[in-house]
Amino acid sequence: MVTRKHFLQQSLTLAIAGGLGAYSSSARASTPASITVQELINQIIKDIPGAPFKKTVDLLKSGAGTTVVTGVVATMFATMDVIKEAIERKANFIIAHEPTFYNHEDSFTWVPSNKVLAEKAALLKKHNIVIWRFHDYAHALSPDIVGLGVLRKTNWLPHYQNGELMFMIPHASLQSISDHLKKSLGIQMLKVIGNAAQVCTSVVLLPGAAGGQMHITAVEKYDPDVLIVGEVHEWETAEYIRDRRAQGKNTALIILGHSVSEEPGMEELAERLKTMVPALPVAHIASGDPFRWV
Repeated sequence: MVTRKHFLQQSLTLAIAGGLGAYSSSARASTPASITVQELINQIIKDIPGAPFKKTVDLLKSGAGTTVVTGVVATMFATMDVIKEAIERKANFIIAHEPTFYNHEDSFTWVPSNKVLAEKAALLKKHNIVIWRFHDYAHALSPDIVGLGVLRKTNWLPHYQNGELMFMIPHASLQSISDHLKKSLGIQMLKVIGNAAQVCTSVVLLPGAAGGQMHITAVEKYDPDVLIVGEVHEWETAEYIRDRRAQGKNTALIILGHSVSEEPGMEELAERLKTMVPALPVAHIASGDPFRWV
């Protein structure tokens, strides 16, 4: 199974040269106007090395692969609100990057007698909604669709150097970088460790939940001015950065939030699917940040 440890280090090296064309053109040529869920999944993963994976969380979470697709929704999390909007759109296939039922394997028995899970599953069954998780395959694509989406939306793609996890941006203060990320990614608030006035130029960007071990390994290897991540275990990355700064090293940390940090990848998928299945209604619905700031 491909993990986030491959993010940017491996598959994103083709981002600038490869773009989206090679992937979408072959699929477009062979995709019929009427298609089942499984046929569409097969088209999405057809150019991924080693696909279909023998071990993956990218499985159907509701519904059946034989269902004829009436419309597609791409999103980060298949929340209740996203499901209800899909129903209103008469779209019966939701492609979600992250779990639907609150645990990595989407196990119904992870917390026994989970009434919230049961109500959600019942809604999906009532309206014959199919959910497929697109996580391992998303990060295995060349280029990694999440990394590509974030770099494109922040306008940092031209600064990325092939084969390197760290890249350089024009000199900017930590405050201005934070402001740029909020505006370009549509984020209300960020968590930051660092001096707002400090000047940064070297960036390591790890959207989503890459984990403390990968965060810290990247900082130790590259010594960036700023590490930008989706989410952290606060006893890992955040405490490491705090101690690192106390020791005289000035690496700053910006925490975007998990959902908003990877949503651009699902926007990329929606645009790709519009080319792949032009006869089908395809929409990106952002699941959004679950938190409000008080």
